[in-house]
Amino acid sequence: MTRLLLPPFSRRRLLGTAGAASLVAPAAFAQTAPATSNNGPAIQVSGAQNAPIPMAIMPFAAQGVGAQITQVITDDLSHSGLFRAIDPSSFVPNSINNGTPVWQNWSLLGAQGLVTGDVQDAGGGQLRVEFRLWNVQQQAQVQGTAYTTTKNNWRRIAHIIADSIYQQMIGEKGYFDSRVAFISVAGQVTSPIRRLAIMDYDGANVQFLTNGANMALSPQYNPTRQQLAFVSFRDGSNPRVYLFDLQTGATKLVGGFGEMTIGPRFSPDGNSLLMSVSHNGGASIVKTDLSGGNMVQLTDSSSINVTPCYSPDGSQIVFNSDRDGNQQLFVMNADGSGVKRISFGPGQYAEPAWSPRGDLIAYTFWGSGGFSIGVMAPDGTGERILSQGYLVEGATFCPNGRVIMFYRESPTPSGHSARLVTIGVDGFNERLVDTPTYATDPSWGPLLT
Repeated sequence: MTRLLLPPFSRRRLLGTAGAASLVAPAAFAQTAPATSNNGPAIQVSGAQNAPIPMAIMPFAAQGVGAQITQVITDDLSHSGLFRAIDPSSFVPNSINNGTPVWQNWSLLGAQGLVTGDVQDAGGGQLRVEFRLWNVQQQAQVQGTAYTTTKNNWRRIAHIIADSIYQQMIGEKGYFDSRVAFISVAGQVTSPIRRLAIMDYDGANVQFLTNGANMALSPQYNPTRQQLAFVSFRDGSNPRVYLFDLQTGATKLVGGFGEMTIGPRFSPDGNSLLMSVSHNGGASIVKTDLSGGNMVQLTDSSSINVTPCYSPDGSQIVFNSDRDGNQQLFVMNADGSGVKRISFGPGQYAEPAWSPRGDLIAYTFWGSGGFSIGVMAPDGTGERILSQGYLVEGATFCPNGRVIMFYRESPTPSGHSARLVTIGVDGFNERLVDTPTYATDPSWGPLLT
């Protein structure tokens, strides 16, 4: 793929090329910084959390792949909760004159940002996709970029464009060009088939990575490479942790440390793995080096210590334990020292996940009112509930920490349904993520770009 930055209708310059796709991961793209026009500053956004930013997104084409790209960009921005797409039927005809916006027409609609684009057949099975982002208030082009890629990669191009718009307008990286690992649940209620699967963040492009012959659970995305950790019963009666290589499809066991190993979580650099190892009715948290297999025990097994998760800088670990008689959250240093309890609510806490921003820890709470997904500061302050339900579990943060995905299970006449949902860390904008089967245990991977 080639990527071009487009100054306002001047000579275009080539920035780079990229390599081929892997077995199951999307094709890699050359990394470039967003281009800002010399004609004006990037859009300045205030109050986006309270009032979504009004965006005018012109169709890249009336039909075909251009229309599909436009729809994905619109959906990405709208689903974030930070943008509001203006109804295209309200657009004034002929509001682009010789490639330049007729600013008054867009101002009358209340648009802060305007997106225009085009899609052309580049030959040889390639598409050329061009987009421009305009600051209506400053009457200036903010960014112009063109991409050349294979025709079947159009959806990823749309996500990358939406991320570029997000970054220019919000001032931080987006999260649309990312993937989520999860467990697909199908078959009979009494004997469900649980397969390891992966999808785009919005539920598109689902790929099943295991065949369901052996139960798969608790997938975790490596933050620095195309690799998943997951739990399976494939080599015997006890669950153990395995690694799945997304480029080759190979699976390998991560040691055999005890009666069972569960709850894998990668270190921020992706070079080691935390997990829980059972011993005589208890469970200890261990760290294992993925390159050499060296294991370090961080807690004892006199109690049940499970679901560890690193802070984004790798200096601390949050986990849950029943060492005080009830299942609560604790934080310790990365070497196992300085253990401190941070949860004190009238119920049980589980499955903590540390935000990539470092400011929040998400968790599952079970109390007299049922199940909840909540967040708190790393010191336990500011605890608040985001969503409740019959069963809600498995919180995972998007790459920029603004959105959480979890799964919601509800009773049905034939058993239970499990669906993935997203919600903002402010507790608003809860949305269903459509998947072809029931789904549990999401793990949000890093940005692909």
